[in-house]
Amino acid sequence: MKIRFRLFLLLIAALFVVGIDSPGAAAQDTPHTMPMPSPTPKVTPKPAPKQTPSPSPTPTPMEMPMPTTSPTVTPTPKPMDMEMPMPSQAPPKPTPSPSGESQTLPNLSSEKDLPEPVADSERYGWTLVDILEFRPGRGGDSDFRWDIEGSYGGDYNRFWYKSEGERNTAFKADYDIDLQLLYGRLISPYFNFQTGVRFETQTFRGANVTRPQAVVGLEGTLPYFVELESAVFIDPKGNVSGRATLTKDFLFTNRWIMQARFETNAAIQKVERFTTGKGLNNIETGLRLRYEFSRKYAPYIGVTFDRSFFETARLVRQEGGDPSQIRLAAGVRMLF
Repeated sequence: MKIRFRLFLLLIAALFVVGIDSPGAAAQDTPHTMPMPSPTPKVTPKPAPKQTPSPSPTPTPMEMPMPTTSPTVTPTPKPMDMEMPMPSQAPPKPTPSPSGESQTLPNLSSEKDLPEPVADSERYGWTLVDILEFRPGRGGDSDFRWDIEGSYGGDYNRFWYKSEGERNTAFKADYDIDLQLLYGRLISPYFNFQTGVRFETQTFRGANVTRPQAVVGLEGTLPYFVELESAVFIDPKGNVSGRATLTKDFLFTNRWIMQARFETNAAIQKVERFTTGKGLNNIETGLRLRYEFSRKYAPYIGVTFDRSFFETARLVRQEGGDPSQIRLAAGVRMLF
């Protein structure tokens, strides 16, 4: 009886102990709502403390609740501002060679097979026969005239050649021919400086006379597309003379073109054997209407007026010439 009574008391004590622990176990089984941690810093949850089971004849295993871990919040990237300047690409770094030395890119500017940035060293040539005409006169006193120039070289340095001649004009009693060999240098986009030598020959009292002259000149384009050709001539004796020519083209159509031409000569000293007086020697004006079948070939007709002045007019009369003449002309203009 005593043993049964003791067992009964132990059973009552065990039930009492289990009844006291039940609220704690229920509290542990109920999940706790924890606030969401901020993205930074990241909080690591602490493990729940281990509980020591109470001594009982038949301990019941208890399930431990899993700790609730908050997910890591990743901040959403902001859209890229399209107006933000893009970083410039850095120049390529030199590639190190196997020996440890840096290798630089080759300098391609010194290659001979590459074209030049500006093609201004190409050589080319041209010849312009500006005047090649016949001028009829009365009593068999007809004459002819030419004015030719050309050049060869690059854009900056060129070789120039010019020839001008006439026969039985108001400027001379018989004929006058000159040939110029010049070096030209481009000094501006529209003008060339020229220097060289000139050879002039003509008849004087039935004999041919010739003289060389040094030449310094300027040739180019004035405003309104007026072509200027000017030169100063100096012979071995120090006699100085000069010439200036102005020409301008007036386009009626793309093929019908009227050329106006003005030329004058002057001298500082009198040179009788070349029919040159001191001061203003002469002027020549003309209008020539041409039709261009092409840029290289254009026949024309025109009218010219020649007039000598002062001492030059007196020398022309002494040689049997006429110091003032108006002539019709027919010729051709060619470009090669």
